[in-house]
Amino acid sequence: MASAPQSQLPLFYKDLLPVNSNDHADWKAGSLPNAGYLAETHAMPLTTDEFVDAQRNFPIVFTSGEGALPIALFGLNEGVNVFVGADLKIAEPIYIPAYARRYPFILAKLQPGNDDMSLCFDPTSGLLGKTKEGIALFEADSKPSEYTEGVLDFCRRFEEAGQRTKLFMDELTKLDILMDGEIAITRNDMPETPYIYRGFRMVDEAKLRELPAATLEELSKNGLLMLIYAHLFSLNLMRNIFERQLSLGKVPAIAESTPAPALN
Repeated sequence: MASAPQSQLPLFYKDLLPVNSNDHADWKAGSLPNAGYLAETHAMPLTTDEFVDAQRNFPIVFTSGEGALPIALFGLNEGVNVFVGADLKIAEPIYIPAYARRYPFILAKLQPGNDDMSLCFDPTSGLLGKTKEGIALFEADSKPSEYTEGVLDFCRRFEEAGQRTKLFMDELTKLDILMDGEIAITRNDMPETPYIYRGFRMVDEAKLRELPAATLEELSKNGLLMLIYAHLFSLNLMRNIFERQLSLGKVPAIAESTPAPALN
């Protein structure tokens, strides 16, 4: 089986193989037994199509550096996901980003310099294989099954949403309304020692208010202003995530002279 290029594998993926009828004619897909693959993920990529749903559960911020993208915060410190319990299950009805729901599948380029993308999967996930139980990837005539066609359609729509997300990020950059983010949270029992979280970007509300009326009207018409406000409203959940970490004993002990933990 020919592997896809492995130089920079995305989050969650440890290996990639293209789905094909020669190698996987009799393979079947199972289901994830739990959310273990999310357990140590504190930040997950998000598309703008998901902002309205995601902002009810998670703070939405933007990564720093080139190629900035929106992320949903499942925790404020690396390796902490406050929604996955000790049993590796999510015990409440929260929104799961499409990035995670597509796993172990993904559309990937197999040849450098070729923009064609093929449906691939992570063989280390243990979800696909020659088993008696599960959903077939291919029909008897080697045609993709309805399940595989559905997966392919989902992955295609995810890529299309990614393009819309890029346009949104390009617009924020053009308007120059992003700033380096900093959130200070104080524990009731340690009011003199705030936890300061950095390493992300957010919309500068002052710059947003200073935009010309015509620009704000255009942002409203094309739906981008709604996305900006969804991001800003979601920041109120930073405290909620912090309190969840505190109840789980996953807030690091810091002294007044210790550098504050950063989001990365």
